[in-house]
Amino acid sequence: MRVQFPKAGVPFVLTMSALAASSVVQAQPADPSITVNGVATPDPAAMTPGPEVKGIISARNGDRIQVATADGQRQIVTLGETTQVKAGGGLFGGKQKFTTAALVTGLPVTIKTQQWSGGLVASQVTFRNGDMKTASMIHNGTNQRFEEQTAATEALRGRLGDIDKYNIKSTTNVYFDTGRYNLSPEAKANLCSAATQADQTDNALMLVVGYTDSVGGDEYNQTLSDKRAGAVMNYLQQACHWKPYRMLTPTGMAKADPAASNDTPEGKAQNRRVSVNVLVSKSVDGM
Repeated sequence: MRVQFPKAGVPFVLTMSALAASSVVQAQPADPSITVNGVATPDPAAMTPGPEVKGIISARNGDRIQVATADGQRQIVTLGETTQVKAGGGLFGGKQKFTTAALVTGLPVTIKTQQWSGGLVASQVTFRNGDMKTASMIHNGTNQRFEEQTAATEALRGRLGDIDKYNIKSTTNVYFDTGRYNLSPEAKANLCSAATQADQTDNALMLVVGYTDSVGGDEYNQTLSDKRAGAVMNYLQQACHWKPYRMLTPTGMAKADPAASNDTPEGKAQNRRVSVNVLVSKSVDGM
């Protein structure tokens, strides 16, 4: 904080409340007016309750985190001085307290929020103790930015060598209604079944690819296929407990590579899909 005093002999008035509210204060000769630069931290008592945000931290920039939710959305939440950070699932089921520094990319979290004009502010963030090790691996192995999804692709490249060459062990398709990217109960069950089976394969990775039918424009279908792939990826990690570092960055392919003809309703239904491919690098698989 910087205070500029007037020349000797010229009176000025500066209140303590003004000092507390500003980061730069200028006193004008013979005038108690004050110029304040910057935005004051919002008072928690003046904010309204916000929605609960549940997902995986996909990026962080200072005191702002980006959370990828199960429906494929990205939510920005600000961390404040009053934000409580707790971890559950310990030996006695208690909640251990942490600082906001523990909130790294790749960590599944549940966030209680408050709303103000600048967006959402976290009042409490909780996560499971068992997820911290996985998140640390992703955080240390990934050069993340706010514009990128959290992924361990580069770390996997270094670990597996020629990561572009795989053996496909299995493929599971889940299907969507027209224009939608939410998962049906059947799709959720199939995804967790695929994850359980894939977990029995050593060094298995997952590649999630989203598709659409031919209805709609190219830009619309690209966005829709991305959202479908993101929703499947998030559900696999959050509900099926597939480790994020064993998943490649999801891809949306829009209406490319149709599984059936788009000339019939039945064919279009088969094309509105996400393919979950279980892969093993040939360099690891020995082929």
